Amino acid sequence: MFNLKGHTALVTGSTKGIGRAIAESCAQAGAHVLVHGRKDSDEAQRVVDRCRSFGVHAAFVATDLAASTESAVAQLFATVIDAMPDVDLLINNAGQYFDQPFFEMTLERFERTLRLNVSSAYFLTQKFALRWSQRSVRGRVLFIGSINGILAEPVSTAYDISKGALEMMVRTLSVTLAPHKIRVNGLAPGLVRTPQTMSLDQQPQRAAWLAHHTPNGQIPDAKVCGPGAVYLLSDAAEHVHGHMLRVDGGMAAWQHPEPDPWIRAPDIEA
Repeated sequence: MFNLKGHTALVTGSTKGIGRAIAESCAQAGAHVLVHGRKDSDEAQRVVDRCRSFGVHAAFVATDLAASTESAVAQLFATVIDAMPDVDLLINNAGQYFDQPFFEMTLERFERTLRLNVSSAYFLTQKFALRWSQRSVRGRVLFIGSINGILAEPVSTAYDISKGALEMMVRTLSVTLAPHKIRVNGLAPGLVRTPQTMSLDQQPQRAAWLAHHTPNGQIPDAKVCGPGAVYLLSDAAEHVHGHMLRVDGGMAAWQHPEPDPWIRAPDIEA
């Protein structure tokens, strides 16, 4: 339904998981795609090949966005412009969980979380938005947040803070950039199956407990995030600005599920 032909997308952190799902969905919708990761790998090449299978151009660019923000962002931006100068879709997906329990959290881990999850996305958007504004390009930006931006977890303080920051970044940058004909939105997944969550396959009791806290009772594959991202990047969402679309099975809408006698609460350390 939603066509991205004529557009070129950079999807940061797209060699696996949610980023990969979004990159492949963009390609399927007709956009040329730059896949991004920390380093080239067979995994990265598989994503590039999958994108190319839809008849679009695709390539890989490597940068460690958890390194020094200024130099990493400048390096990625220069590499992207050299590879595909017509990028007009920026999907800020790169992010990671580095948390320790609050009383053990170090400044290094906290700053690394904010550097990758928040600062790199902010300043990469700044570079592209300036380029687009100077060239009268109607760019689109999509920030990938998380249900953790509004629902907290006790062993996830730095990560939760970073995702909460993205909630406001979507709003404030949409207000700032809309006069320049640049649209900014976000997408916040709930619990989905990625390489980081596949351990749930060996923890059926915990998986059942987590699914019970989602109204539709599902822990789906990360592919469910792709169509929503394509919609927000497409012309169909022309009047959608500053919106965070929750792809969470209704989790954010549910205050608290009724107890299920068949499911025992798993140990928090499981």
